[in-house]
Amino acid sequence: MRTANVVVKPDWLRVKAPQWERVGNVKNILRDLALNTVCEEASCPNIGECFNAGTATFLIMGPACTRACPYCDIDFEKKPKPLDPTEPPRLAEAVRRMGLNHVVITSVNRDDLPDGGASQFVQCINEIRAISPATTIEVLIPDLCANWEALAILLSAAPDVLNHNTETIPRLYRRVRPQGDYGRSLDLLQRSRQISPSVYTKSGIMVGLGETDEEVRQVMHDLRGVECDILTIGQYLQPSQKHLGVQKFVTPEQFDAWRNYGEALGFLQVVSSPLTRSSYHAEQVRALMNQHPRGND
Repeated sequence: MRTANVVVKPDWLRVKAPQWERVGNVKNILRDLALNTVCEEASCPNIGECFNAGTATFLIMGPACTRACPYCDIDFEKKPKPLDPTEPPRLAEAVRRMGLNHVVITSVNRDDLPDGGASQFVQCINEIRAISPATTIEVLIPDLCANWEALAILLSAAPDVLNHNTETIPRLYRRVRPQGDYGRSLDLLQRSRQISPSVYTKSGIMVGLGETDEEVRQVMHDLRGVECDILTIGQYLQPSQKHLGVQKFVTPEQFDAWRNYGEALGFLQVVSSPLTRSSYHAEQVRALMNQHPRGND
């Protein structure tokens, strides 16, 4: 059941005002090329910082989603449109115009498509590589309804990072992610490592939805059990009164403790803070790749 947010937002969740001239430049590029970003569609609190830095997480095959997760601000009431073959080249042109060193491509859930949209991811990766070969590419993908052939097709395009979020702890899945499955998400990450050992795997969770510290630590153990490389942990923020309410605002000290715990478990990188989102400071993965290089195994 969706509940109203009655928890007072603490001072540490204040976001610095962005430089609107830079934000406007990025938005102009996105509007000119008719592209969606998860920054805008999901009401990300870091939109100002990321747009000021000239970065964006592109949302393909949307903005309508086939799932209705009660924490997410992406529209699920509109009917998804057929795939647009002009979207991949338009996205690649945006990468070129913005001069991105690292790009994140994510999507809505497209359970209406036989491959969950894997082929569209492939086309986007190929177009970016053709026009901006030095740009590293991260894909943040849905679970593809456990279509592992589609996963293999997507990985055949050799993204640098394969990100799939577990989102929350297993006990809360029915309430937070009713059309998802915790085991399926872990399976996807494990299979990704098996199919393409050279691709870095990544996952993220939200906190403040009623989980315990021990449950968060167990998810971290589970992710390391499938050799996940990178973990993000951030505070859930309620997009509107119709969405799930925040049960708790986690302190910065606790986020620091989780980062230390994750690093001790063996994650190559743990980004953990109240405002962390899946793609927050994603460009830092370039340094990680230099420190922990992988060949084409």
